[in-house]
Amino acid sequence: MIKTVKFIAIGYLSGSILFARLCAKLLNKPDILQESRDGNPGTANAFQYGGFLCGIVTLMGDLAKGFFPVFIYWKCGGVLKEYSIMTALVLAAPVFGHAFPIFSRFQGGKGIAVTFGCLLGIYPELRPVLIFALLFILFSVVLRIVPHFSRTIVTYIAALLLMFCLNYPPGIRLGFGLISATVLLRLHMSKETREKPEVKLLWMR
Repeated sequence: MIKTVKFIAIGYLSGSILFARLCAKLLNKPDILQESRDGNPGTANAFQYGGFLCGIVTLMGDLAKGFFPVFIYWKCGGVLKEYSIMTALVLAAPVFGHAFPIFSRFQGGKGIAVTFGCLLGIYPELRPVLIFALLFILFSVVLRIVPHFSRTIVTYIAALLLMFCLNYPPGIRLGFGLISATVLLRLHMSKETREKPEVKLLWMR
């Protein structure tokens, strides 16, 4: 119990490090939060407004801060596959930290890259991250949903439904449910313009 609480705290604090903002300062780049339309301190804006190096470092940092707390907990005897709210919180803590970071007055980002990192952290169980990645590709390329705001919502909901339908381990399903709720809440609070969603098929561009 105490070990699990420690990993929840470590995951949250790890997630609270906003690499987009940190890299922009270290690389003497302009404030990407002010230049971007949605003010999101995430990987996409780091690439677009901070440049390739800023984007790569941010991507690696966001993946790592989700991966390592979950992976180390798992390797230290964690039971993410069991039905436990505490262990599900370990899986979701880095995303919650990224969305509501204590180091940035609880004003964070969406947490998409961090989600990938958390799901990779339950290796060798790779099915959840593969489902999540394939759905993002599906809704980005084949059955393309625009804008990105709507695509993200549909992807998280579809991935969560699939994980329940495919009967994944309860702790993983509950953890991803908490991740999805966090991301959807952050999207709801986002300053991003709410454009009308559209679906564009690959062969109808």
